[in-house]
Amino acid sequence: MPRGGREGAFIRRSARARGILPLGSILDWYIFREFMGPFAFSTAGFSIILLSGLLFELTDLIFVKNVAAVTVIRMLLYRLPSLFVMTLPIAVLFSTLISLGRLSQDSELTVMRSCGASIRRLVMVVLVTGLLVSGLTYAANERVVPWANHRFENMLRQIIFEEGRPVVEENVFFRAGQERYFYIRRMDPSGELHDVLIYELPRQQGYPEFIHARTGTYDGDTWTLHQGVLRETDESGFTVQETSFDTMTLQTDDDADVYFGTQKTTDEMSRRELADHIERFQRGGLQVRSFVVDYHMKLAMPMASFMFALFGAPLALRSRGGRAFGIAVSIVVTFLYYVVSSVSRSLGVNAVLDPIAAAWLTNGVFGIIGVVLLTTADRLR
Repeated sequence: MPRGGREGAFIRRSARARGILPLGSILDWYIFREFMGPFAFSTAGFSIILLSGLLFELTDLIFVKNVAAVTVIRMLLYRLPSLFVMTLPIAVLFSTLISLGRLSQDSELTVMRSCGASIRRLVMVVLVTGLLVSGLTYAANERVVPWANHRFENMLRQIIFEEGRPVVEENVFFRAGQERYFYIRRMDPSGELHDVLIYELPRQQGYPEFIHARTGTYDGDTWTLHQGVLRETDESGFTVQETSFDTMTLQTDDDADVYFGTQKTTDEMSRRELADHIERFQRGGLQVRSFVVDYHMKLAMPMASFMFALFGAPLALRSRGGRAFGIAVSIVVTFLYYVVSSVSRSLGVNAVLDPIAAAWLTNGVFGIIGVVLLTTADRLR
């Protein structure tokens, strides 16, 4: 039976309004209130868990590497945005299972259905909320998270540089000089570079040149590349001349540009920045498939919140397990989602799947299952 008191009266008043419910009805606000309680709690809880793990790692910088506590606190603050957006999809799934599960378990959804609304209509507010959270996640990943990640990584690179260790990383973009852009796919512990891509505009007149070297090394502002090819292009980006080389030496204008400020991984770039790098290197005929996959995943991954709401809502309606069920399912579903995402990304990078298909495969699987479960939800009693 539904709960008594003011909440019972709240639903009974709603039950008088039969027929199609407009979005924003009194029932929507009631379900939204039930959703937001667990959402706020789980967002804070998961953020604290992730933050405690990061704090444990950063504390090591204070006691082992003698980094100033103020610096570590700043690094912690710069990491907060990325931790926060990581918790949002999990919080949406958890709160969907808890809130709808509670309404179903206490038979309040049965009373709500007496208004003439279908289960699909009643969970609409949860789906809309999940979509809004996805939009918030995308906006944060475009405007806040890359900037904060870049500041965090630069501070970490500065600490590493002071120890005398190499700070040119693998899987990073950076600019060395005004019109020269590097990408390094992998760097061995010995310092040897693998798959070095370089885009360079001439200083006066002419069109871009592209260099792709299998291996290379660097020493300050001197770069030595081995087993590569130099491509010269025309104004349309077509290759007009291609020259192979065994060894090539390049000088950068300022080695400090390489070490600080310009290095960026894909996590430190917005979708627009990554698109600029993809376009730049593709004009030289260089293979940038992994960047194309990451570009599409920067749009697909924020949709996890909506997919979790779509997938979790019908599961909650079928559950009688309460909070324990919600916690267990949240862990399992989250684990499966990100494992499948990692596998599909790998398939895309290795040309087994098209980049767009690789980026959206996980959302497609969860979305189809969610839609099927939701379309049969009205058959539940």
